Amino acid sequence: MNCTLTQEQVDRAVAFHGHECPGLWIGLRAAELCLRELGHNDDNPITAVVETDMCGVDGIQVLTGCTLGKGNLIHRDLGKTAFSFYRTTDGKALRAVFQREAMGPENGELRELMKKVFSGSATTEEQSRAKELKTKTRRRIFEASLEDLFTVTEPTAPAPRSAKILDSLNCVACGESTMESRTRRFAGQTYCIPCFAVVEQKV
Repeated sequence: MNCTLTQEQVDRAVAFHGHECPGLWIGLRAAELCLRELGHNDDNPITAVVETDMCGVDGIQVLTGCTLGKGNLIHRDLGKTAFSFYRTTDGKALRAVFQREAMGPENGELRELMKKVFSGSATTEEQSRAKELKTKTRRRIFEASLEDLFTVTEPTAPAPRSAKILDSLNCVACGESTMESRTRRFAGQTYCIPCFAVVEQKV
């Protein structure tokens, strides 16, 4: 078995995420790659940039210490199963892109079955088949080498700037306090993004 993660690490991620699934397993292996190459955020400040909002992001948060709330996990909505990690102390970084074929030949069938399971329309036989395929997929993902799961390159994008504490301003329309960097200005007035969108429609 090529995976170096402990059962305790996997269990913590499952407890945080709420269930086991292929997406979480991919994220766990991406986190393992980060830990191997760059270390943990507690030891070396790391920023993670995820190009998807899939289940695996939870695994990355749990194992690397990079979280949305700390500002060192950044979501870029590109729809790619790709994860970049930057170590701020020395500039070392990597971008890992998951190779879909690593899921195995049954991946298409499993995806269709899982859609039925989540919608509640799966038959007993289909539920049983989905469980069987999930077990095979889990074994395949955890037994594969990281090199077989991911294409690893240097990120082309520079490291994101560190999180900063910013002032908040009140929106002139709704009165709600809004982070300064997320406000919009119109006719000398300060608006939050939703209220600014309404103003734009009226102009």
